[in-house]
Amino acid sequence: MNVAPAIVVLGQNSVAVARKIISVLPGTTLYGLEGRTSGVDVSFRNFGETVRELFAQGTPLIGICAAGILIRTLAPMLSDKQQEPPVLAVAEDGSAVVPLLGGLAGVNDLARRIAQALDVKPAITTTGDLRLGTALLSPPPGYHLANPDDAKKFISDLLAGAQVKLEGVAPWLSDSKLPIDANADLTIQVTERLLTPAPNCLVYHPATIAIAIDDISNYTDQAVALVQQLLADAGLERASVAGIFAPITTAANPAIHAIASALRVPARFFTSNQLESWLSQGYSPAQAAAIAATGTSPISTSPHIAIAIAQDPIDPNTIGQTRGRLAIIGTGPGSQEWMSPEVKQILKSATDLVGYKTYLDLIGSLGDGKQRHESDNRQEEGRAQMALDLAASGRYVAVVSSGDPGIYAMATAVFEVCDRYAKPEWETIDIHVAPGISAMQAAAAAIGAPLGHDFCAISLSDILKPWSAIAQRIAAAAEADFVIAFYNPVSKDRTWQLAEARNILLQHRTPDTPVVLGRNLGRRGQTVKVITLEELAPATADMRTIIIVGSTKTRIIKRGDGGIWVYTPRRYA
Repeated sequence: MNVAPAIVVLGQNSVAVARKIISVLPGTTLYGLEGRTSGVDVSFRNFGETVRELFAQGTPLIGICAAGILIRTLAPMLSDKQQEPPVLAVAEDGSAVVPLLGGLAGVNDLARRIAQALDVKPAITTTGDLRLGTALLSPPPGYHLANPDDAKKFISDLLAGAQVKLEGVAPWLSDSKLPIDANADLTIQVTERLLTPAPNCLVYHPATIAIAIDDISNYTDQAVALVQQLLADAGLERASVAGIFAPITTAANPAIHAIASALRVPARFFTSNQLESWLSQGYSPAQAAAIAATGTSPISTSPHIAIAIAQDPIDPNTIGQTRGRLAIIGTGPGSQEWMSPEVKQILKSATDLVGYKTYLDLIGSLGDGKQRHESDNRQEEGRAQMALDLAASGRYVAVVSSGDPGIYAMATAVFEVCDRYAKPEWETIDIHVAPGISAMQAAAAAIGAPLGHDFCAISLSDILKPWSAIAQRIAAAAEADFVIAFYNPVSKDRTWQLAEARNILLQHRTPDTPVVLGRNLGRRGQTVKVITLEELAPATADMRTIIIVGSTKTRIIKRGDGGIWVYTPRRYA
């Protein structure tokens, strides 16, 4: 499977079974019926629409429900068995695993993995799998069937009593129940070589080829064509390419990732220590990477590219490391409903979570199974360095901030550390910032639209900048008649700054100017209230409070239920 599966459940009783399945299928997304499930990745309202959409996208489907509802839901879409993703039904109590669709896409193998996790026997009914002891149409990872269109008659002939000879090495075939005979008319061939299959011959290409690359920055535009030509000149089948391998110093080279994408294989990287023994023998970096990946000498080399063939299929996930990834994410104020789909996907895919313990706790079940690295809220520089070092080792690290990570949060801290220390290994990392809903947006939405016209944000913390600069900015913003959002207004060690900010504002605003106090936004104990500027005092706020001070145009609307709305008009009279 090239796509992570989706598990669809209709009730809370099925969530525990789903979690057992996810434990052996990492990356799986759990879909739950809204109002009847909690602790799921995605909530849905319409079962049929959700299942049909996932099926159309080619997503392997695991329905923890009756087989009949899946069959009736997908029946109108069934047309081409070559294109169908795996579809399975699992009993609500996990007592049965029934593969329904996707025989050519490995549904039986998927059923076996799920059944093993649930400690039951899969209900496999495919005759070929049962009698031959293997699934010729869906070979195991590391092998590619070159001519699936010939497989149906081929398997029928075997089931009718024909015998087969095996050319090449593949333990999954030689250890099966296949009627193997060296003089048979049918042939199964296992090879990395380019060839044209015949109807009486099934051809499997093992993933034994490693393409190793050094610096090809001068060939970026032609990189994919160059590698494809080298494979053709060597008479090798591209389906046998297991991965692209290179020194870690080239991890940021877009040409390498373009080649890996074109060949649909992963890119893996070696540190200088891992290549040192071969480099000391005079091999080029590409040749050294090829040997490290396969254990054999390259059969084809050109400037900066080497090709080698391993004796057995290569599992790239066990060789070298991936390019490290660092995502700096904003979870929003705290509620998962306010978390973006992008952030949820990053949390699901990441291997490591780095952050202040309170923020890591807020993500709930999205952090399950991840390596947590907790630290005090003030240890931002150390946290950033830890995250960068983890990512440089090939991990997928998510630095977790509340609100938006680029607003008084960890995105700036990470880039400050990158700029200050500039470690070479950090340059190989893929760094990405995923935005979140900021506290000022959440507070504004809860009370109306106080940010409806020009506004600014000012932090009242004088830990990283002098109070003189803060006071100057407050005065300038007040004089310019901005709505002002105050972050970090009061802490145990800082109490006088908010009172001083109010005094500055009163030089430009009337005492009855509306002030919004939003506390614990999106979390348990959320409160949003409106006071006047004259009433603003250190006792009214803390570090969990965001303060929005209105401009001279900001207005209050009294509601019939006793509540109020606050907004700032877009038009000046």
